Amino acid sequence: MVTYETIKNDAQARAYIEAGNDTLKVLGYTEHSFTHVCLTAETAGMILEKLGYTEREVELAKITGFLHDIGNMMNRKYHAAAGAEMTRTILERLGMEWGDIGTVCSAVGNHDEGSGGKPVSAVAAALNIADKVDVRRSRVQETCMDNILSDIHDRVNYAVTRAELEVLRGERDIIRLCLDIDAGFTPVMDYFEIFLKRMLMCRRAAAFLNADFGLMINNAKII
Repeated sequence: MVTYETIKNDAQARAYIEAGNDTLKVLGYTEHSFTHVCLTAETAGMILEKLGYTEREVELAKITGFLHDIGNMMNRKYHAAAGAEMTRTILERLGMEWGDIGTVCSAVGNHDEGSGGKPVSAVAAALNIADKVDVRRSRVQETCMDNILSDIHDRVNYAVTRAELEVLRGERDIIRLCLDIDAGFTPVMDYFEIFLKRMLMCRRAAAFLNADFGLMINNAKII
């Protein structure tokens, strides 16, 4: 059976992820390499595990999280669709069952807000949340502070000093992102300028999982 560990150690997948991040770095994007994909994978798996999904669904969420940005090697604008096709060829080579391939590829193909971003399964919903909540200082690939200050994506990521995702079980489950943002470095409103659409995606994904999405910034409830 193809597992998360199988995918993490696959030389082709790793080479394509690294190539994609190299391309995005030249284009001025934040980090999309192994730190991002592993965090996304483990967060997606954690969401489904805490919500009581099956071990295989948790494993597929991790696999999907690791592979979701592989299409950046081909093109940023269409990286979700390109990544779904690249993922299919890798998983077929590894002998994954066709039904599982369908689950993973449909999640990869629908994870980007620019090309839909609608949850089409529990695995896709977990991926959408895990991907969109990865905001942190270490995602900034720029080294010049003047350049960081001039780019709102770099500035916002650099200003985040803590990011933690919680899954709270109850009468109505809550998936909550808790952020600490250095407001002296950039206004909190800058976060919403670039991430509002992503937070709405997280709300839709949480709803698909029969949960509410919450957002705390500097200990204040925003959503």
